[in-house]
Amino acid sequence: MSLRTPLARALNHGSARDGVGHWVVQRVTAIALAPLAIWLLVALLSLPLADYASVTGWVGAGLHPVLLALTVLIAAWHAWLGLQVVIEDYVHGFLSRTLALLCSLLLHVLVAAAGVYAVLRIALAGGA
Repeated sequence: MSLRTPLARALNHGSARDGVGHWVVQRVTAIALAPLAIWLLVALLSLPLADYASVTGWVGAGLHPVLLALTVLIAAWHAWLGLQVVIEDYVHGFLSRTLALLCSLLLHVLVAAAGVYAVLRIALAGGA
């Protein structure tokens, strides 16, 4: 028999207190992606030709590589946050959930790294 009250037993065993932070980061990444996606769409549609040479030339010019790399990173982060919530809500079992979260994280890091590498490779090859 315990002399602790039900409130005392429940304290420090509830929320991890990071749900609001996760929600805020997901909304901030969504807000950051909106102008970047509009910029990307308008810029690609305004290219005179849609061939490989003109697109790679556009990628390597001016501020475009920076904005493209930023778009890739923020999109991967935003996608990872969204998938993390789905996995936490619908995958049951500690080991299954942990493995799914780890695979999701590794996949999104790989996608972000590959995207940034592709942008840098095109941008630096255009300048060389």
